[in-house]
Amino acid sequence: MKLTLRIWRQRGPQDKGRLVDYGIEISPDASFLEMLDVLNERLATEGEEPVAFDHDCREGICGMCSLVINGTAHGPEKATTTCQLHMRKFSEGQTIVVEPWRARAFPVVKDLVVDRSALDKIIQAGGYITAPTGTAPEAHSMPVPKPDADFAFQAAECIGCGACVAACPNGSAMLFTGAKITHLGLLPQGHTNTGECTAACPKEIPQDVIGRLNKDFLHAIAKNH
Repeated sequence: MKLTLRIWRQRGPQDKGRLVDYGIEISPDASFLEMLDVLNERLATEGEEPVAFDHDCREGICGMCSLVINGTAHGPEKATTTCQLHMRKFSEGQTIVVEPWRARAFPVVKDLVVDRSALDKIIQAGGYITAPTGTAPEAHSMPVPKPDADFAFQAAECIGCGACVAACPNGSAMLFTGAKITHLGLLPQGHTNTGECTAACPKEIPQDVIGRLNKDFLHAIAKNH
């Protein structure tokens, strides 16, 4: 299939970026990142600078493949990361606009690569301590109600990709933070939720985790006072 790629090119954080068109012919069975690989091989052969983009596991686990495709975080297919998106989801002759995350918290490093260390800071703020507690208890000796376990596992599916932040009109990390707090601990956050975050989340983490976050935060405030 023949497509036109309209890709954001930006040499560095301080440079002015622009959209550049590239024609490409690709198999409909190729993944979106494989398509970018093919484009970069051609650009390198032609003496042009390849398009910089993040990737790692390419299995929908690492959260690195952060792209806005035709205005939608991770592309048109629901609950799918960019690396798991295939070109058959697009039409012959279509123009595909590819941009980096558009959020102040994620400054562009180069082309489609953004700095997402803001999410790492949230995780680190959760706090980790070392304490002598003796031998760790046997996990199976501590029964957990199945609804609680299911909700915890659902929150733990968050891959920290940042799609929720990029999609939210407020640039809010509430869904990400709610998931981490439900899974790890207590981290206070804001109160404005529009729902764009959970719609963009490739793992379909529900807004329930934000409710749990706010509930625990308010409970902690009441207890402290």
